[in-house]
Amino acid sequence: MITSPQNPLIQRIRRLQDKPRARREAGLFIVEGVRLCEEALSAGWIPHLALYTEDLSARGQVIVQQAEKMGGETHIVSGSAFRAASDTESPQGILLALPIRNLSLPADLDFILIPDMVRDPGNLGTILRTAVAAGVQAVLLPPKTADPYAPKVVRSAMGGHFHLPIHPLSWKAISKRLQDKQVYMAQARSGIPYTQADFRSPLALIVGGEARGASEQAQNLNPIRVHIPMKGMSESLNVAISAAVLMFEVARQRDW
Repeated sequence: MITSPQNPLIQRIRRLQDKPRARREAGLFIVEGVRLCEEALSAGWIPHLALYTEDLSARGQVIVQQAEKMGGETHIVSGSAFRAASDTESPQGILLALPIRNLSLPADLDFILIPDMVRDPGNLGTILRTAVAAGVQAVLLPPKTADPYAPKVVRSAMGGHFHLPIHPLSWKAISKRLQDKQVYMAQARSGIPYTQADFRSPLALIVGGEARGASEQAQNLNPIRVHIPMKGMSESLNVAISAAVLMFEVARQRDW
């Protein structure tokens, strides 16, 4: 049993939790908790390693056994060592280190979401979770958007990473992907009301960040601007809420 919070493996996990560069260099990210770990394995993600405590629930022990069968390392650790590795306030006693995978884009790609300059991890994770529910086929992440594999993004996405192609790309690469798509961009109190937009053709939907909205590069794509009319005094909606309203309008118009 690993008992020291200073153990090299615990410190390695901690770096993967804290540092985007460490995740990129290792090609790994961390998933915590029984439910998310179960979903990762059921979606076919082969774990690099599993870390768990001796008082792990029976449901969690099944995950450890599955991880072993899939070829992942398994390490039992003390409660204090696990807390040092964990990024949650109330750890459930199990985490997996998973490979970062860019799921393949579908051939008939006609519903793309671009969260541009969304820097709050909780907002980005919520957007990813909602994108799965609304039938988004791919998420393209421009520069200066939050790291999709940060722990809070992964928790907030509630398994979205295992089912949705999430591709960090340069604006040049994004622009190439959008050549045959109509581009729409959410913008507070500007453009047409979102219910008047025609979302039935192949499209990309851009939602801008919390502070300054979409970037200049997004503006240069000459998008059709849409807004969500508001009757109250609020200046704007939270970006995750705005994205949800717009994504489900796309789904509604396509007679989901």
